[in-house]
Amino acid sequence: MADYKNINIRNKRATFDYEILEEYTAGVVLYGTEIKSIRMSKVSMVDSYCYFSEGELWIRGVNIAEYSWGTCNNHVPKRDRKLLLTAKELAKLSRAMQDKGLTIVGLRLFLNERGLAKIVIGLARGRKSYDKREYLKANDARREIDQALKRYKS
Repeated sequence: MADYKNINIRNKRATFDYEILEEYTAGVVLYGTEIKSIRMSKVSMVDSYCYFSEGELWIRGVNIAEYSWGTCNNHVPKRDRKLLLTAKELAKLSRAMQDKGLTIVGLRLFLNERGLAKIVIGLARGRKSYDKREYLKANDARREIDQALKRYKS
């Protein structure tokens, strides 16, 4: 079983497809078997996004696999999950969602020092295909510079 402190599931696709403007850390309402699956790193966050329903923020698209030793009380893997944020943060995100082209995406899921599951969400603007190419070029250049510095230091 994985060490709880090393649980850090990332949505790598989100940083490629979106330009992240702001980040927030939110708690998640989970069932008992869901936290056990998270501790085993059985989570996928690809295509996860958030939406408002009756003044509450929900995340959709997070796949937490069924717990292998769960019985008939096991959870539904792809259900929508409620996020816990302060009223001030919810109001700010709700206002930001009114702007055209902005969305809220799930970026990272981790366990804090108390063992509670947290999701880092980001207010994001979609990238165009030419922006994605520029992003890849910048990453390649940064990687080459880091490799050259490593060779120079050793």
